[in-house]
Amino acid sequence: MIYTKITIDTTVEAIDMISYTLGELGVEGIEVDDKIPLTEEEKEAMFIDIMPEQTAEYDGFAKISCYIPMGDDGSIVSEDESMEIHNIPELIANIQAELEKISEFMDVGPKTITVDQSDDADWLHKWKEFFKPFKLEENIIIKPSWEELGDVRPEDIVIEIDPGIAFGTGSHNTTKLCITQLKKYVTPETTVLDLGCGSGILSMLAVKLGAKSALGIDIDSIAVDVSKENREMNHLTEEQFEVRQGDVIGDAGFASSITEKYDIVVANILADVIIPLSGVAGQFMKEDGVFVTSGIIDAKEDAVREALVSNGFQIVETTYMGDWVSFTAKKG
Repeated sequence: MIYTKITIDTTVEAIDMISYTLGELGVEGIEVDDKIPLTEEEKEAMFIDIMPEQTAEYDGFAKISCYIPMGDDGSIVSEDESMEIHNIPELIANIQAELEKISEFMDVGPKTITVDQSDDADWLHKWKEFFKPFKLEENIIIKPSWEELGDVRPEDIVIEIDPGIAFGTGSHNTTKLCITQLKKYVTPETTVLDLGCGSGILSMLAVKLGAKSALGIDIDSIAVDVSKENREMNHLTEEQFEVRQGDVIGDAGFASSITEKYDIVVANILADVIIPLSGVAGQFMKEDGVFVTSGIIDAKEDAVREALVSNGFQIVETTYMGDWVSFTAKKG
């Protein structure tokens, strides 16, 4: 199959927002060249024998590339039936429009878009060469399904994961911020609601930290399938980690079908989703429950704080990592 390669010249700061936007447009996989050198601490935290060679000096700029499968008639081929974009010019126009929106609150850089052709059908799997087991914390290890793991201590928590081509591995700062809070609040009686569960990593980790159960919800059917596959891979039962597809913001019927109240509601999404989500999250929480939010770029911190407070939440902790913010809140 022939692929059209679209490359965006941008900044390291904008990588996560642009990556998320491409996913929203229906792009099923991306690759990032950011030239960020690993620190010695990060190298030690990874279970890897040979580090990839650093070939270029870090300058704050990055390239984000996506490969779009093309049909014989020049149309875009996609497994996602909901994708409404059918040709490359339309996709590029949408990307350009989204870049302009993002540039209103962060430095997006050159925003140059280049287009090329590729017949490399194996590109979707090449990223696996660089996804090695790594530590999130001293005793939390993320292991890709195709890798072997060396010595594991009894106190280690190992999450085996195959994120597919669209979902996170847990290495991002926003995920780490959520994990820090989960470790504080999870007990053997804790029930967790994971809104926007993606690959299921937070739900699975909550259970492995000792939570009684977790319910993961995602609007994307692919995310739901990936979460279920990862649940099986980690030998968790449906009673421990249930997964459903639905939209708690835009579908009142689906939201009302969630009748249980949870000790922890966690949402590692983005600020623009958390803001409306703060208007409905309280209905899923026990009176003494906590709402853990992450995925909030620092430029959106005030907007999310205002939304939480205006919807009756009391912010009990604000944590930061890099350019990202996490709020932990309780009902006011």
